Amino acid sequence: MLLFLDIDGVMIPAKGWKSPEFLKDGFPAFSAKATHALQSLISEDVTVMLTTSHKAKFTIEEWKSIFKNRGIYIDKIKSLPENFNNLSRKEEITNWFNLNSVNEDFIILDDDKSLNELPNFLKENLVQTSPYIGLTEEHLD
Repeated sequence: MLLFLDIDGVMIPAKGWKSPEFLKDGFPAFSAKATHALQSLISEDVTVMLTTSHKAKFTIEEWKSIFKNRGIYIDKIKSLPENFNNLSRKEEITNWFNLNSVNEDFIILDDDKSLNELPNFLKENLVQTSPYIGLTEEHLD
C-alpha cells in the first residue's frame, strides 16, 4: 500500500496561538494521537510517500530518523519530487499519478482543502484531517 503523507495539519496540528515543540533533530514533535494512528497503519507492505512541503529539506535517511525519534518505524519512505513550480498539493498529487502507474491500494492523508478538487478516483482515497486536530484514530475507519 502507498500512504501519501502530509505533515503539517496531519502529524503536527496547527495551533496558531502556540509554537510547536521542537525535538533535538530540529523538527517539531508529532501529536501523540497522530503518532499512534500512523503507527497503526504502518506495516512491511506500506510505503510512505511524503507530500509535505518539508519533503525536500531532508534526505530519506533523515526522514526515517525523524519518524523514529517520534516512535514511528518506517522502512520504506519515498517523496514526491521537489515542488520547484509552486504547484498546489492537488496538482502535485495529480501530476504524480499521471506519471506513475499504481497497481496497489493507496491512501492520501492531508489537511489541504485543494484536495477536495481531486479527480474522483483519487478523492475516494483521501482522508482529510482538520489542521487544528491532525490525524486521529477516528480517521482510521
